[in-house]
Amino acid sequence: MQYSLLAMLWIGWCALHSLLAAPALQRWAAVRLGERFRYYRLGYNLFAVLTLVPVLVYSFGVEGGRVFWSWEGGWRLLQAGMIATGLALFVLPLRQYDMKQFLGLRQLRGGDVRPGLEAEGRLCTEGVLGWCRHPWYTGALLLIWARDLDVATLVVNAVLSAYLVIGAHLEERKLLQAFGDAYRRYQRQVPMFLPLPVARRRARRHR
Repeated sequence: MQYSLLAMLWIGWCALHSLLAAPALQRWAAVRLGERFRYYRLGYNLFAVLTLVPVLVYSFGVEGGRVFWSWEGGWRLLQAGMIATGLALFVLPLRQYDMKQFLGLRQLRGGDVRPGLEAEGRLCTEGVLGWCRHPWYTGALLLIWARDLDVATLVVNAVLSAYLVIGAHLEERKLLQAFGDAYRRYQRQVPMFLPLPVARRRARRHR
């Protein structure tokens, strides 16, 4: 029963998080809120964090159950590599991403909202974005699976993995609408998740 509730809590949080980020809902909110819509992104982020807290509290209180996998011996090297790569995939894109827009701070000052997260407002294929199209999603997947796996962790990881994969595909739709054929070429040249240096070289040749 506790694992079912754990899964439902995480599914509910993921579904609500995705719903509030949906373009259709944001367009509706923009019409309803008018000038106050500039607070939407910041409010969305704060709401996501605040609603995540009780989910995390419950998750930490759930008995883990039988351990399926433990990183031991030589496997710890792979675990360390996954953690290091995951963290790097969060840090490296900061050179290309507009964090003020991501956090909702640029909108507060009436700044232009650019498509995607790229600071230049253009389709960026530089740096780690020339290796994979969604480094943050890949980094998150690596980090959540670099843990010892018991029943509770497996439940949470399964829900979050589905959320990240679905979220990446939904993000692809937004980027296709924003950048059109340029993004289609980018899709053919660079993998969605797996960082590949060879993809970076291929993307450079086709700019």
